[in-house]
Amino acid sequence: GFVLEFHFEPNVYFTNTVLTKTYEIKCDVDETDPFSYEGPDIVGCKGCTIDWKKGMNVTVKTIRKKQKHKSRGSVRTVTKTVQNDSFFLFFSPPNAGGEGNELDGDTEAILAADFEIGHFLKDRVVPRAVLYFTGEAVQDDEFDEDEDEEEEDDDDEHNEDDDEDEENDPDYVPKAKKGEPPAECK
Repeated sequence: GFVLEFHFEPNVYFTNTVLTKTYEIKCDVDETDPFSYEGPDIVGCKGCTIDWKKGMNVTVKTIRKKQKHKSRGSVRTVTKTVQNDSFFLFFSPPNAGGEGNELDGDTEAILAADFEIGHFLKDRVVPRAVLYFTGEAVQDDEFDEDEDEEEEDDDDEHNEDDDEDEENDPDYVPKAKKGEPPAECK
C-alpha cells in the first residue's frame, strides 16, 4: 500500500502536525488469465484521527431549529449536529467492510471517489509538488485549457455543408448582401 502525509504548521483548529491516510493495495493476478491484469487495486483505506481544538471542528456544524408542537402549540428549540463539507472529511472515509460484506451504492461511490483521489494525489500531485508550489503546474494546466479552446474554435469554423441545413431551417434569415437593403419584416 501507500501512505499520504499532509504536514501542517501549528494552527488554531487542531493539534496534529501531520495528518495521514493509508491505502491498502491488492496485487492479485488471475492465474488462468494473467493478461487481464490491469494493475493493483485499492481494497481499503484508513484515515488518522484529527485532534480538534475545542469548538474548532470544521467537519461538523450545529443547527438550531424551532419546532412547534401540533396540538399544544408550544415551541421548543432543537439543537442538532450535522456533517459539514470539508477537505478534512478525506481523513474519515467510510469503512470498506472487508471481504464478503456488501456495500450500499452510496458507500461504494464514496469509496471509489476516495480511491481515485488517493491515486491522483500519489501519481500526479506528489511527483510534481515543487511545480505546484512554484505555480508552474497551474500555468501548465492553463496552457492545456487554451489548447482545448483552440480545438473547439476549429470545430466552429464555417462549413459549406451548413448552408444547406440553414436554408431548410424554418427560422433561417438570409444575410443581406453588400449594397442591398435588409429584408423587410412581413
